[in-house]
Amino acid sequence: MNPQLTPVEIQELQQLLANDTPAQQALTTLQHHNGNLETSFDALWQEKVGKTDYSQGKKSILQLTLDEIRAEICGDDGLRGKIKEYTNNPGSASLFNSIIGSLVAVAAVHGIPIDGAPA
Repeated sequence: MNPQLTPVEIQELQQLLANDTPAQQALTTLQHHNGNLETSFDALWQEKVGKTDYSQGKKSILQLTLDEIRAEICGDDGLRGKIKEYTNNPGSASLFNSIIGSLVAVAAVHGIPIDGAPA
């Protein structure tokens, strides 16, 4: 089952994000695809970067993106590994800064703007 927003949820988000042009574009796409997040993500991706062949089975672009983010955050070589190191040595400011840097980098690679200061 694909994740889906109801028309009411979309309308609430449109009101909440009324001044955010990119959000409104995404919400319009969601409406066009009856709230289907996966189909909408694929449509927005193709609009942004064009049609691309991601021949990894039958996975959608959204699922591939989620898999990559999950590996970066949960994998031992990514953010999770850095958190384990910090847990073993909580007094290390450099390890903590490394965690924040990794989080910001993972987010940036996937188009999620996170400023290091609030992170």
